[in-house]
Amino acid sequence: MGMVMLLLLALLAFMIIGSLIAAESEDLLSAVVCVGAVGSGLAIIDLLLGAPDLAITQVVVEVLCVAILIRVVLTRRDETHETHKDTFAIATVLLVLGVLLVLGGWAMTTLHPFGQPLLASDAPGVAAQYLAGGVAEVGAVNYVMSVLLDYRAYDTLGEATVIFVSVIGSYAILRRTGRSHRAARSQEGES
Repeated sequence: MGMVMLLLLALLAFMIIGSLIAAESEDLLSAVVCVGAVGSGLAIIDLLLGAPDLAITQVVVEVLCVAILIRVVLTRRDETHETHKDTFAIATVLLVLGVLLVLGGWAMTTLHPFGQPLLASDAPGVAAQYLAGGVAEVGAVNYVMSVLLDYRAYDTLGEATVIFVSVIGSYAILRRTGRSHRAARSQEGES
């Protein structure tokens, strides 16, 4: 088992522990911090697997979500009542988590070894198609742009949309909260 695989398994264990702590924590701020740690672990896994574009998207969305959740947690009023834990729900969650852990472990063992080509040398696959007609078909300046513009255009558009929507959504939420506080202050000043 290689070093990358050990790091992946360690990060997976870290994320599972963080998720369990977030689900069972009594303090909401601690739960939000644990959710942020799980998202950071996922970003590191994306980097280890060679997907820096996904890692950047994960970090941006995670930072915005954690910032919004911390703001909500710190400004909320607690009007909840304590309830008893449901044993059936906890057992079901643990069973599903166990099944996912077994399936994830099996999936990790069936991965192709890192650094080795995915296809045999006699079947060059998609890479040969990219190199053969990439620049001429698309009309791009270089091969990287031809792949991004033609072959991965929907993927890139989806990533940009996720980032744009998260930024606009967080701005709208934070802006609305700021306006309501100003309106409350101006009403207090008038009376």
